[in-house]
Amino acid sequence: MSHRSGHHAEYPQHHPHDRGHAHSHRRAPASHPAPAAASAASQSDYTLVHAGKQVRIGPVVFWIVVGTVSLLGAWSAATATYFAFRDDVLTRLIARQAEMQYAYEDRIAELRAKVDRATSRQLLDQEQFDQKLDQILKRQTALEGRATALGSMPDITGSIRAPARAPVAIEPPSAPSTPKPSPISDTVIFTAPPDREARLESRSPVMANVQPSQATKLAGVDNVLTRLTRSLDQVEARQIAMLSSAEETLESKLRRMRGVITDLGLDMGHLEAAAPKGGMGGPFVPVKLGAESGPFERQLYRISITRAQVEKMNRTLALVPYRKPVIGEVEFTSGFGVRSDPFLGRPAMHTGLDFRAATGDPVRVTANGKVVNAGWAGGYGRMVEVDHGNGLSTRYGHLSEINVKIGQQVKIGDIIGEVGSTGRSTGPHLHYETRIDGEAVDPQKFLRAGVRLSAG
Repeated sequence: MSHRSGHHAEYPQHHPHDRGHAHSHRRAPASHPAPAAASAASQSDYTLVHAGKQVRIGPVVFWIVVGTVSLLGAWSAATATYFAFRDDVLTRLIARQAEMQYAYEDRIAELRAKVDRATSRQLLDQEQFDQKLDQILKRQTALEGRATALGSMPDITGSIRAPARAPVAIEPPSAPSTPKPSPISDTVIFTAPPDREARLESRSPVMANVQPSQATKLAGVDNVLTRLTRSLDQVEARQIAMLSSAEETLESKLRRMRGVITDLGLDMGHLEAAAPKGGMGGPFVPVKLGAESGPFERQLYRISITRAQVEKMNRTLALVPYRKPVIGEVEFTSGFGVRSDPFLGRPAMHTGLDFRAATGDPVRVTANGKVVNAGWAGGYGRMVEVDHGNGLSTRYGHLSEINVKIGQQVKIGDIIGEVGSTGRSTGPHLHYETRIDGEAVDPQKFLRAGVRLSAG
């Protein structure tokens, strides 16, 4: 590959076009004083020949290049030999690379798990919110039905107003930008969580920012639901209190009514049979309570039965003359029993009560019944007798005027005449009698029963 230049100097070649130059060299041998030195220098150089071109390289550069190539070759051989006999190094490098990849995948899985947990909590909170809201709506509907039932009961003064359906600011925990629904009539709108394929870099800071506000929203929703539940509890407590009061009042009234009839010595069965029923009818449909009926429904059922009994007793007591025949304060001029006769001055039996009144004051019938006598009746003067059935009757004597006829049906409070002083009388007053099976009894007994009934 390389040839020393000294060979060319020892064996010069002559070309035809160099003849003139040969003569010139011979003419001027003195003009080139150092041909031997140039020849010695050219002997130490290296010549590279490629494609007819020659490149001279000095010995220093040549050996530098040779040394560099030798070192690179030796390094490559040593490295190859080291890795060939120490494959554990390569294994550790591969394991390290795999460990880094697994760590990155674990980080991705952890972030995805956090997103899934946040999404699950969000769905769970939304489900709990819907359940609580549904319970509140069902409870409100039940309370509204109870309020309607209470309002239809004449025995209960006042009714409970149904809760207003005004919108309440409740924001569902999963929809920060959705409209605020009403817990009553609107539907909760749920916004789906972010796409699970979103980038991890943008997901982790979002979660860090959302969690505090999410807890705040959940606390706010719980507070609103708690206030609604507390309000419904108060409404239910008022309804139960009102229902209990009505039940107690009706039962007390029924006990008093039965006690009055017992105290008067009347037969309940005979009175009920004599009570007019009017035009009533229809198929018999027994009252039943459903298996799902609660304490409120059972209490309402008991009240309905008690109220029906009270109404029946009212119809029965409408035939009992326990009311006053005159309006105003009761003042007796003479009581029932033995007294000194006002005309003869001798002891005599007074079969009624004498009410102080002025001539012309209205006289009212004290119970429902039928007029069986209306006219002059000896010492009674002008007198009206009313038969109330079941052996009960009342008499109104010394009237100045009679406003009814025999056979006429009268009701409690109807005016049957006017106070006077006819018959065996010393002045204007009303002679009032109550009779059971034709026997006179003390009217005060009935009047005291009326006071007892009116007390409740």
